[in-house]
Amino acid sequence: MNQKFENIKTLKGELKLPGDKSISHRSVMFASMANGVSVIRNCSNSEDVYSTIECFKKLGCKFDFRNDEIKVTGRGWKGFTKPEGELYAGNSGTTTRLISGILSAQDFESVITGDESLSQRPMKRIVEPLTLMGANISANEKGFLPLRIKPSVSLKAVDYKLQVASAQVKSAMILCAVHLEDESVITEHIPTRNHTEKLLKLKTEQSTDGTKIFISKKNYPVPFNITVPSDISSAAFFMVLALLTHDSEIVIKNVSLNETRTGVIQVLKNMGGKILIENESLENGEPIGDLRIFSSKLKNVEIPREIIPNIIDEIPILSVAGVFAEGNFKVTNAKELRVKESDRIKSLCANFAKAGLSINEFEDGFELSGKPSDSYANFKSFGDHRIAMAFAVMSTLLKNGGTVEDFECVGISNPNFLDQIRKLSN
Repeated sequence: MNQKFENIKTLKGELKLPGDKSISHRSVMFASMANGVSVIRNCSNSEDVYSTIECFKKLGCKFDFRNDEIKVTGRGWKGFTKPEGELYAGNSGTTTRLISGILSAQDFESVITGDESLSQRPMKRIVEPLTLMGANISANEKGFLPLRIKPSVSLKAVDYKLQVASAQVKSAMILCAVHLEDESVITEHIPTRNHTEKLLKLKTEQSTDGTKIFISKKNYPVPFNITVPSDISSAAFFMVLALLTHDSEIVIKNVSLNETRTGVIQVLKNMGGKILIENESLENGEPIGDLRIFSSKLKNVEIPREIIPNIIDEIPILSVAGVFAEGNFKVTNAKELRVKESDRIKSLCANFAKAGLSINEFEDGFELSGKPSDSYANFKSFGDHRIAMAFAVMSTLLKNGGTVEDFECVGISNPNFLDQIRKLSN
């Protein structure tokens, strides 16, 4: 589907976005692991989270959908049943990597597959640390899907320093470690998303090496109720659109304000964006609040290395903000962008070139200079939901609008994106 976008003159109104994708994935997984019934409200309606749900249905879990609520009947410790056939994770790296830690502790063999894009994403990053824990797990000869997981002869607790700044790798190890009586210690030097730690109420402490995370069977999930806060990564597209659209003011309700996710707000504020946080509270240990965003004049700023893991999913839309800000936009230390749903560095640079910008591409980032042309722009999504939404926003900011090809991929994270834009712009 090729989606056309016209220039938007102003934005007004209030949005309540679907639940945070990262928290939704984990809520579904932990509810499935628990022995009993859990209730999840405002779960993400993304294709990725449905991939997680479908995998756990095949593992014997029951899901009851009613309005904005899902009741999950979990299977308890090592209680999953052997699936009939492969577990298909679709486009979801989170599903694949996190469920691998759980399946490594089960007493049956399983195989995880995915779509074409997911089948080109690196899996050695979880195979190697899980193997150190005694898991019997393997990828194909290139280190990609399918993943084959067989019953382990002997899982063991580990004291491990993360080799890559990845919440998915960290969480895969945690979800294996919660099956063990002995305590594992995982240390991360660079902070990454900590939703797993918060939802499982894991003990953490700071050391000279970084953050130490302590895990054992005593942290195994028990039934719970949760209302998932709105997804800050989805909110980022509307934040940038409102900041850059004349005479605009919008409110995004009940957004996740987890400290490992709010880097995008800080960067936009540093750029001069007027963003207010209102009605702050806690939900299952996760901070939430409303975001009020006003039209602002932006200027580009240096993005420090240590914040990159915090904003890695928001770099596409931050780069769009950078196009319309004063000065050049530059990001480095972001090589992880090359192994997302697309090679996002190449995808971004190719689309910005279509808009007439000057681009300097690096192995770990890129720099943009110049101003977009007035010509109608035709952008590609590259089958990547965040690229598609970033250039949808870009198109609405261009004088003559633009088109994004293969726009249906936005369903991976936010199927209602078009309706949300229409609500704010009408």
